[in-house]
Amino acid sequence: MSEDPKPSDAVPLAATLAQLERRLRRLEQAMSLPPLPDEPAAAQLIPPAPAPVTVPAPAPAPAEEELEYVVGQNWFAAVGIVVLTCGVAFALSLPLASLPAAVPALLGYLLTGGMFFAAHLWRHSFELVSRCLRGAAMALLYFSTLRLFFFGSGPVLDLGSAPGRIVLLAAVALNLALAFRQSSGGLMVLALVTGYITAIAPQSAGWLVAMLLVLAVLIVGAASRRSVPALLLLAVPFGYASYLVWMIGSPWAGQPIHLATSPTAALFGVLGYAAIVGAGPLVRSKREGEDQLTILTAVFNCALGYGVFLIHSFLAFQEQFVALHLAAAAVFLMLAAEFWRREESRVSTFFYAMTGYMALSVAILKAVALPDVFIWLSLQSLLVVATALWFRSRFIVVANFFIFVTVVLGYMIAAGKETGISLGFGIVALLTARILNWKRERLELRTDLMRNAYLACAFVVFPYALYHLVPRSFVSVSWVGVALMYYVMNLIVHNAKYRWMGHLTLLLTVIYVVLIGLTQLSSTHRIVSFLVLGTVLLIVSLIFTKVRRRWRT
Repeated sequence: MSEDPKPSDAVPLAATLAQLERRLRRLEQAMSLPPLPDEPAAAQLIPPAPAPVTVPAPAPAPAEEELEYVVGQNWFAAVGIVVLTCGVAFALSLPLASLPAAVPALLGYLLTGGMFFAAHLWRHSFELVSRCLRGAAMALLYFSTLRLFFFGSGPVLDLGSAPGRIVLLAAVALNLALAFRQSSGGLMVLALVTGYITAIAPQSAGWLVAMLLVLAVLIVGAASRRSVPALLLLAVPFGYASYLVWMIGSPWAGQPIHLATSPTAALFGVLGYAAIVGAGPLVRSKREGEDQLTILTAVFNCALGYGVFLIHSFLAFQEQFVALHLAAAAVFLMLAAEFWRREESRVSTFFYAMTGYMALSVAILKAVALPDVFIWLSLQSLLVVATALWFRSRFIVVANFFIFVTVVLGYMIAAGKETGISLGFGIVALLTARILNWKRERLELRTDLMRNAYLACAFVVFPYALYHLVPRSFVSVSWVGVALMYYVMNLIVHNAKYRWMGHLTLLLTVIYVVLIGLTQLSSTHRIVSFLVLGTVLLIVSLIFTKVRRRWRT
């Protein structure tokens, strides 16, 4: 009598049968055999595959709860730490006459150490609180250092002494090192603010200039290596605001407002700061071309930098005014040249170049008296066009035209009496038009608008100048001479525009002779004017008739 299978043998047997069934089904599928009538029953031997278990996704939190989370965790943490830090600072700023003068600062340093320790301890579990604590500790570190000099019944250290300045520099250096190590833009801004405060705290021009230049170099390095380009833009208002506070006597220290009248080197420090910050975008890494931050940095560097420089030099340095602005023109024009040479920048080159031209114009206005100053200003127009050729800047050409027209109108209004300078304006206009026509491809001028504008200036200026310089009886004859000059220029350069200028000048002469010559000239001069004008008109007509006949044949 056979024995029943053991329970332990049932499991391997069922597994073996299921495996054989799966192999048979694979063979049937490979051979494309139809299923047996009892296939559904046989299929029951194969245990069904377990259904996949789906874990339901957590439902998103409502918008109200998300906002409450942001406010409760993030905002309250940041605001709370700021409020606590301000409370500690207010407590440390009390005179506390009953304690030794150094005790409040030492207490501040102890609290600073505790905040740094807590920030390090919570760097993983409470990351946001840790970052806020680190920034608050940096601010409290610098305020505790200032407590050694201010707010007490007597200072512990003197700002004018070497130990005092070393302590201040140590606090700034520690903050900068922490900011660099954390690679945090916010901490870097905080550390730089402490640096700018340190620059103006001793109220020394030499110290201010040295600190501004060092901070400018650090900012350029941070913007380049740490990829924080916004620091360059922030450095512009911070630096010039620091200089402005020193310029008006540092009234925050309780002193009355007064203008700093020395030394001249302070203004050269402003130019150095403008040059370093302005060149900062050129050494930035991971920058393919001119971006918005670069443009904004250039705009504000020109506006604030040269603005502060102009105001201070005008109010306090009249004797060195011309030399200072010639130096400013050189600095800003060199920045424009570097932006064009390195990356063919358009906008930054334009702003730096126009600021340099403005500084040169200001120097000319100060150095040369009226009306001779207009001669130099018109010659400067040629310099502007010559540099615009290199910069390939249509913007500079257009801006220079409006400046040139302003100079001409300013001369006509301010001179009172014509001295022949208007003839120089006409010559400059003709030369500028020739330069623009000569290098039209380099300037990418697709139309003749600007060249025609300068020719129009010459067309108006020459008759105006001769009308005031030549005796009334010979005005028409002089205008005829101008027309002949245009015809000669047409023969030299083969440009029809000069021929048309000759035609229009003769037409203007005819109008003048008819309206003025018949009523105001003597009989002799009237006869001479009519004879000369008629002869020239007839000769011009015969020449054109002959030329046209030659073209037809």
